[in-house]
Amino acid sequence: MKILKKIGFVLLVVLVVAQFFGPEKNDGDLTTISKFIEETNPPEDVHKILKESCFDCHSDKTKYPWYNSITPINYWLADHVKDGKKHLNFSKWSSYSLKKKAHKMDELHEEVEKKEMPLNSYTWTHAEAKLTPEQIKAVVAWGKKAQANYKQQMNSK
Repeated sequence: MKILKKIGFVLLVVLVVAQFFGPEKNDGDLTTISKFIEETNPPEDVHKILKESCFDCHSDKTKYPWYNSITPINYWLADHVKDGKKHLNFSKWSSYSLKKKAHKMDELHEEVEKKEMPLNSYTWTHAEAKLTPEQIKAVVAWGKKAQANYKQQMNSK
């Protein structure tokens, strides 16, 4: 029993000390998405959906919840955001080729239509990010239109 107390004490000390360290935050500037917004021209309702359901994990600016101050949760969130940005980063939109933009818009509307985005792990704590069937339709329609515009631009070159 003494050994369990010692192990518990050591774990407690490690957990307390770990609170003073954390991963780098995704604290860029949200204006970096302006090129994406300008090019894809989402209607106001879709822009609001993107803001509430997508930009936290897919741009250079994340609004962190209060529990991001707790280690090891902050490391899990940082990894989640890093992975999201690896797949699609609206802040880097201007650096994407036309082909890549068309592909990303295809993925975007497919993931939303299949209800794979936003992730359940995100909507559990961000209820406002959960999409209604009407919101899904709006995002899919806009995504298909934006994708078609990029394909048309590719074909005209």
